[in-house]
Amino acid sequence: MNGNIYWNIYNDYAEKIQNGGIPAGAKIPSESELAESYGTSRETVRKALGLLSQNGYIHKVKGKGSFVLDLGRMKFPITGLISFKEMSEKMGRKSRTLVHKTERVPASRVIAAHLELQEGATVWEVIRSREIEGERVILDKDYFLPERVEVLTPEIAGSSIYDYLEHTLNLSISYAKKEISVEPATPEDRALLDLNNLSHVVVVRNYVYLEDTMLFQYTESRHRLDKFQFVDFARRAH
Repeated sequence: MNGNIYWNIYNDYAEKIQNGGIPAGAKIPSESELAESYGTSRETVRKALGLLSQNGYIHKVKGKGSFVLDLGRMKFPITGLISFKEMSEKMGRKSRTLVHKTERVPASRVIAAHLELQEGATVWEVIRSREIEGERVILDKDYFLPERVEVLTPEIAGSSIYDYLEHTLNLSISYAKKEISVEPATPEDRALLDLNNLSHVVVVRNYVYLEDTMLFQYTESRHRLDKFQFVDFARRAH
């Protein structure tokens, strides 16, 4: 009986959240209230809430309760190498790339360290805002080795750099190492993103390697943290 009630609670609230019956940010009833409402134990309620949390419907805050998450967040894959153009096509949302800079510049100390170069070595710097449904929600800062990418133009940067690298330059992009962190927004973030008073951004740093294991690209992708959820698929090793 409890198993059925557990599924009833889960399905009832999943449906209400999906249909907008319970808006994002709303607090749902407490475990005690739900147990009384459904005539079941708090343990059964806790199991249902755990599944709602696991599937991205609610967020449980210790000591405060459970709150509905914004289902409008876009899923951003942690694993895999995917361009913004490929991602936006999969999402089916209206998107646009705003190119702010495409220049060969001397590498700063920080960028040189990321690309394992000497400070002052020449690199391509590409800075782009990614607009989705009218809001600038990603700031991409890309750095490429001119040794492998001799020419880059604002037109290429405004379309798909990866399409250009793979199909025009015939580069074999193999794998990337990724680091993800939440960091305070910088003045540049505030200027080039629509942060709406948000104080932090999610930063994904990509170190991208060619098939010959050469590190040829460093990317700093800065995301508005209320618009994305970062997802992965993990299989337990046996």
